[in-house]
Amino acid sequence: MSQIKSLGTDILTINITDKEKLLEYNELSELTELEGIIAVAPYKNLQATVSRGKAVPNRASVMATDENYLDLRNIKIEAGRTFSYIDIENQTKVCIIGASVKESLFNLADPIGEVIKINGDEYTVIGELEEQGSSMGVNLDNLVMVPISLAKSLGSDSKINNIYVKITDEKNIDGSKTVLENYIMRKLQITKDYYSVTSQAQMLEAMNSINSTFALLLGGIASISLVVGGIGVMNVMLVSVTERTKEIGIRKALGAKRGDILFQFLIEALVLSGLGGILGVIVRINFG
Repeated sequence: MSQIKSLGTDILTINITDKEKLLEYNELSELTELEGIIAVAPYKNLQATVSRGKAVPNRASVMATDENYLDLRNIKIEAGRTFSYIDIENQTKVCIIGASVKESLFNLADPIGEVIKINGDEYTVIGELEEQGSSMGVNLDNLVMVPISLAKSLGSDSKINNIYVKITDEKNIDGSKTVLENYIMRKLQITKDYYSVTSQAQMLEAMNSINSTFALLLGGIASISLVVGGIGVMNVMLVSVTERTKEIGIRKALGAKRGDILFQFLIEALVLSGLGGILGVIVRINFG
């Protein structure tokens, strides 16, 4: 949920599922001309291999995007720079790498200005992302970003189906969403079954619903565990009472009441349970 909130409430996400009717990159400028839209950032996930000499990073993913992506996603550059308009226009073979990719390919060396290979072609590293782990289903530390105009040379195409959109007024997010939906339906001639425009508020609402479901599920499992554990403790106490009938008889003979003996057994169970819990916590802390 914190990852969703980090995007900000002024961001909308467009996803088009109709593979036959997608936007071209050069058509995205039309989106910024719509009322209430400041900037757009397309992205495409590519199937490509990354290497430097014999070094190959584990689980590295390649994404094609443009100069607006990092700003819209609130992702910071640790060193170097982001893409420029010239990189996109000239299809310059440059890339930005995540922290894990840097560690795998360069260890402690400075990667800026160095060359790596993507699908066998040489790309110059111009930027390094801050270490930040996963966000919105993407592990940014394992990410290699290239200009969107190079997607075709890496086995994809120039069609765009995933876009982040920044709006001018987050209070009018519903109005901006309607404007985008109308544009997509008019431009691509598709129905709502083949695209979605979602806000962070909608995603948070969905996450809250999922969290509530999991809370009920885990609560049910915990309740069953408590019942089973309670039955086990009850049986152990019953056995201990049965084995101590002589002791109970002596106590009664000396004047102990039924309540006194019951209280004694309850105190013993409480002390043993408490000590067991404390021991469990100590073991958990020390041995993880």
